[in-house]
Amino acid sequence: MKFAATVSALAIASQAVAHYTFPSLVVNGVTQPAWQNVRRTNNFNHRGPVQDVKSNDIRCYTSETNAKASTATVAAGSTIGFVADTPIYHQGVLNVYMAKVPSGKTAADWDGSGTVWFKVHEISAKTDGGNTITWPTDNMGTVNFPVPKSVPSGEYLVRIEHIALHSAGSANGAQFYISCAQINVTGGGSGTPGPLVAFPGAYSGNEPGILLNIYYPIPKTYIQPGPNVWRG
Repeated sequence: MKFAATVSALAIASQAVAHYTFPSLVVNGVTQPAWQNVRRTNNFNHRGPVQDVKSNDIRCYTSETNAKASTATVAAGSTIGFVADTPIYHQGVLNVYMAKVPSGKTAADWDGSGTVWFKVHEISAKTDGGNTITWPTDNMGTVNFPVPKSVPSGEYLVRIEHIALHSAGSANGAQFYISCAQINVTGGGSGTPGPLVAFPGAYSGNEPGILLNIYYPIPKTYIQPGPNVWRG
């Protein structure tokens, strides 16, 4: 019995190590403390992913913590980033979205609901017609991206998702590792971000980039989930 319990504990520990969160924001080249500008997610301890794209947890993954964070001030056109608590382990792709806080709300008290999210960054798979598929996010520890220079000034939520695809050959097999940060953009422009999507709602779970077998046959092409990136 003791041996079985030990094996079970080791299996759980191994699974947790294979998972990851994005607890820290990079502002002005400095990595901020964990969960300071990023809302503490439900999985901050166990690191388990979201797998139901129709769940509200697909937005910011805070249904249990109801967490808020401090809002970091960043300049439009500057580079910010998210730092993983352990380098990205699973094969997959990455998206970063932003959503402008509506009038009368602050980043600290808004839940990000509605058709308000636009994509500002993505890292896709690399394919060569069916011979190989590779994953640029493998072992990535920090994800840096620009805040579009023409994005209007104001407070925003910034949402990162890494979609792990190692088990994506069956429904709800893709694993979403999600965090939302709070920022206040200064020196912005007069751009009109879009296309806009909602979470949940942006994904059905049946997209060719979410429901697929990455091993056999090797995909000839890969279609990144979500809308096109808005660069301003």
